[in-house]
Amino acid sequence: MKRSLFSLVFLFSIYTLYSQETVNTWINTLKDRIKLSGYIQAGYTYDDAEKADNTFDIKRIIFMAEGKITDKWSCYFMYNFNSGGTLLEAYTDYHFFPGLSARLGQFKNPMTLEGPMSPSSVELIECYSQATNYYTAMGGSHDLLRGSTGGRDLGLMIYGDLFNKYLTYHVAVLNGQGINTKDKNSNKDIVGSLLVNPLEWLTVGGSFQTGKGVAIGTSEVNPDIKIGDNYSRNRWAFGANIKTKPVSLRAEYLGGKDAKVKSNGYYTTASIHVLPKFDIIASYDYLNKNKDLDMKQTNYVAGVQYWFYPRCRVQAQYTYRDNQLTGSSNLVQAQIQVRF
Repeated sequence: MKRSLFSLVFLFSIYTLYSQETVNTWINTLKDRIKLSGYIQAGYTYDDAEKADNTFDIKRIIFMAEGKITDKWSCYFMYNFNSGGTLLEAYTDYHFFPGLSARLGQFKNPMTLEGPMSPSSVELIECYSQATNYYTAMGGSHDLLRGSTGGRDLGLMIYGDLFNKYLTYHVAVLNGQGINTKDKNSNKDIVGSLLVNPLEWLTVGGSFQTGKGVAIGTSEVNPDIKIGDNYSRNRWAFGANIKTKPVSLRAEYLGGKDAKVKSNGYYTTASIHVLPKFDIIASYDYLNKNKDLDMKQTNYVAGVQYWFYPRCRVQAQYTYRDNQLTGSSNLVQAQIQVRF
């Protein structure tokens, strides 16, 4: 009896040790293969554009998960918990070899220099320039035909770096209808970008998008297009990005044509690093949504930001907006960003 009890205890101990070792191995493997991150942006806004807006607000509550399936195969997930919650990105990448990778799912449109950048690194509290918002359908784009899609779409993209990262390219086939939405016609949008990195601190290049969209609303910018209409939609951009210790500067020219309506815009955004963690921000931002009707607006932005911890900052900015049709207005913003 004692011998049987001893054998039972011995076997149970071995099983417990084996199970614990298995659990530890599984946990360590999980830690090595899954990376979790996120950030929150919250602050204060005063806007007298129409009815005076004076409020504390939360811009974004972002959660990201990146999983490494194999050395060549990975997946990515991004979700915004703010305003009811929105799935932003969900895709899988396969790296065939250096210089050639494929991405399938929902991801950011590679058009423009600003578009692919994270809001946690962009200098402006409003985030992107008017033109970037308008041409890539970012938040606050005011392209009522297309709606706000977060600059994202569903499709397939081929991308990579060539010649020791001297060239960076992206070629994508997208639905063209935006985030979390099936295609509404049989046409697909083609998007491409080519960036040249001749120096460590300099990037120059251009991008384009061409295709046909289905209007989900009506717009005074293009009143001939009705809800449900198919219309040609073309965009292009070229610019440069400079990053040095004293100054970071990004400038870009963008143009577009929706059906017969031509538009254009350009911006220059600078971050002057006056102290190790303190920057002065300045931006000149122009967009003309309909060149025939002269529907243009120019934004002048000035502000500061302080990085109190890696990837965490406080910002304060003032924007003077000069609209050709509605007159001038003022925007005052403050924001704190915490990222992990």
